Order: sequence, then structure tokens, then C-alpha cells
Amino acid sequence: MNTDLLNLFDCDETKLRSILSETLSGADDGELFVEHAQAESLTFDNGRLKGGSFNTDQGFGLRAVAGEAVGYAHAGELSAAALSRASHAVRAVTAGYAGSYAAAPQRTNKKYYGDENPIGSPSFEEKVKLLTDIDAYLRNKDDKVRQVTATVSASWQVVDILRADGHRVQDIRPMTRINISVVVGEGDRQESGSFGTGGRIGFGDFVTEGNWQTGADEALRQALVNLTAIDAPAGTMDVVLGSGWPGVMLHEAVGHGLEGDFNRKKTSAFAGLLGEMVAAPGVTVVDDGTIDNRRGSLTIDDEGTPSGYNVLIENGKLVGYMQDRQNARLMGMKPTGNGRRQGYAHVPMPRMTNTYMLGGDKTPEEIIASVKKGIYAVSFGGGQVDITSGKFVFGCTEAYMIEDGRIGPAIKGAMLIGNGPDAMKRVSMVGNDMKLDTGIGNCGKGGQWVPVGVGQPHLRMDQVTVGGTKA
Repeated sequence: MNTDLLNLFDCDETKLRSILSETLSGADDGELFVEHAQAESLTFDNGRLKGGSFNTDQGFGLRAVAGEAVGYAHAGELSAAALSRASHAVRAVTAGYAGSYAAAPQRTNKKYYGDENPIGSPSFEEKVKLLTDIDAYLRNKDDKVRQVTATVSASWQVVDILRADGHRVQDIRPMTRINISVVVGEGDRQESGSFGTGGRIGFGDFVTEGNWQTGADEALRQALVNLTAIDAPAGTMDVVLGSGWPGVMLHEAVGHGLEGDFNRKKTSAFAGLLGEMVAAPGVTVVDDGTIDNRRGSLTIDDEGTPSGYNVLIENGKLVGYMQDRQNARLMGMKPTGNGRRQGYAHVPMPRMTNTYMLGGDKTPEEIIASVKKGIYAVSFGGGQVDITSGKFVFGCTEAYMIEDGRIGPAIKGAMLIGNGPDAMKRVSMVGNDMKLDTGIGNCGKGGQWVPVGVGQPHLRMDQVTVGGTKA
């Protein structure tokens, strides 16, 4: 398709710029955001192809910002008439307002991923065969396997952003993801395990036999571990978090609290703490949208600002927030490339990209050996966080007892309970094995979902509240 989205309108770019200029007269900021998106998903369950979808969507969003007020209108019709109607609605917020445009974001020629659309390659038939092979492989691998669910999904998004200050920027964003879930059983007991991988890449080498078998084996391994797990104890104890995906707890319990809008409105547990110690010494947290091919990476954000490497907590001290353009201006700070939106029907807001903790100087073995009695949380499932208080609850999908510095039996039903800022001060050892997740993160905020990445090294956290199921 034509990736110059402004050419899809029934008028030329000069006319679009004229409408936008009139719309944003007197505004502080704003833009015309045009999007074309395609998405495909195939699900194989219980030995057959159970679901398949393909959809395509395109449209525009028109935004005007006046102080704290935002006017926003969107349409799925790329026409001068639809844009004029949107302009009339949006201009209501600028009536009687005299603002000034913020400086255009610095241009960038750096791209962090390719342009190729992953939906067409491999073919539909090849994807179905991959799912069939995964199902057959796992069912033949172990007679305890009772159910296999495998999904492949891909998307391709083209965005074109036009600002009244003359800045125009475009981005093409591919995405793929593969998920494998296994249910195993013995008698009346059943447990599950899962594995997923993806990023802003094609399906590539994963469709080769060796790579997908590695993912299938990991899902089965986790399920079989959980089949032997005993009930988790409850109480206050030392906890070791594994590297990689357990960074989702950092994302939820700390990351959201460092987004600019929550801090400007003083609804974050971290509000007003800039320059103060909010974590233990040795804890450094960054949000980095500039990692090649990662799920959360962006060449530019959805306001046209280049993505960046942003240090949030440095050696325990709060040094920065993640900002979109509006909140940065209102807080007297610079935008950080974190203005994100789900699509053209949504307004941008400060959102994370790839958020992770940097590594320290301890080996994972040293960290585990230092714990007399506690738990080792290798992987997490769902969790809940209250941004204002920082309180969180996270469920472990794979965890073990630690007894006298050694990994003991697997446990099930363990919940980590705490408060984000307090939990960061309980970090007493930071591992040297920082790892990003395998590319499966999604983040929800304000009714919008965007892809993200998480990561961390092994960590020891002292005296954390653990909810368990042991009588």
C-alpha cells in the first residue's frame, strides 16, 4: 500500500496544513495523527484451528492543547470534509485562549526496526502448519499433556504525524508475537505453563524447528514444575526475584508512578520526590525506547518526538519522569519521547516503552545462597497496583522455596504484597545478569493498550509480605 498517508486524503497536503493551522491558532500544541493498521491472529486449540482474525483500519485523530485542556476528534474517513468537521469540534478548547507552540522535536534518522509487513510472511498455510506442529510435538513429548493452545499474531502500523509548526514525521511499525500454553494433569490435578516471544521483527528463525521447540519445551517444563508444587507459605520473608519477565512487577509498582501526568496531578506515590532517595543504593531504573527490534521500542513516539534512553532512578535517587509534550510543558520539563496512544481514536499520554533495572555486581548464585529461608519468584502472572498509594499484589506463576541458601520445592499460590516505593528500598542485592523479557508485554492505562518491554537482573528483597495457600 501507499505508506504516504497524507496522499490518501481527497485533498493535497497544502490544504491539510491550512486546516491544521486554523485549528491550532492560539493553541499550545497539537497535531494531525494519521494511521493505517493491519492485524492478524491465528489460534490453535484442542488439536484444531479454533480462531482466526484479520482486520485493517485507518483514520485520523486531530488534537488541540490549550493549557490543561485537550480538544480531540477522530474519524475513519480520510477526507477534507471529515477533517473540517473535526477541526470545528476541536477549536472549542482554544476559544479565547492565546498560547504558543512548543518547539518542534528534534529530527532523527535513526530507526530501531524494519518496515517489512510480517502478516504476509510466512503464509497462512505455513502458520497453520507451525501451530499444528507445536500441538503434535507437545502431545507426543509427555503423556501428561492434556491441552495445548498456540497463537501466532502479527500487526503492521503506519503513522504520519503533521504539526502546525511545519514538522512532519512518519513511522512504520511491525510487530509479531507467538504464545504457547500447556495444561498437564495427573489424576484430578491440572497445572499450566506458558511461553511467549515476539518483537518488532518478522517471525524469522522462530518458525524453524529448533527455535519453536525450545519455546514449547519451556512451556511444558513450567507446567510440569507446577504439577509437583506444594502450597505456598504465608508470612514476611526474604524474596529473590528472577531476571527478565519478573521486571513486570517493577513496571507496574514503580514505572506507572513515574509517568508525568500522575506526578503533575500529584496522584502518584512518587509525586514531589524528585531528587530524593526512593530506592536502595545500587538501584538504577531506566525507560529505553531505543533498543533495536524490541516490543516496546519506538523510532518516534505518537507526538513525533524521537524515542530516548531516560534514566528515572539513579543509584536509588529519583532523577526523572516519563513525559509527553503536554505534561512536560506544564511541569517545566522536556518531553522524553513517551507520548503514546493505542491508535488514531485515542489521545496520547505518558506511557512506558522498555522499562528495566540495570544490573549490579552479584551473581544469581550469591543472591540465592544469602537467603536462609524465603521464596524464589521466577515468573509472574497477573497483578494489581494502586498508583496513588503504590500498593501492589502480584501472583507467581513459577516459584520455589529457598531453604538454607538452596532452592527447594516448587510452590503454588504465592502472592507478593507490598508498596512500590517501600519495596524498592528493600532491595539489598542486585544481580549482574540483567535480562529483558522475551517480548510479550502489554500495558493498560486509561482504557488504552500499548506494547511494552520489561526487564531486570536477579534481585534480593528483604522481608516482603507473601500471601500463600498453605494451611
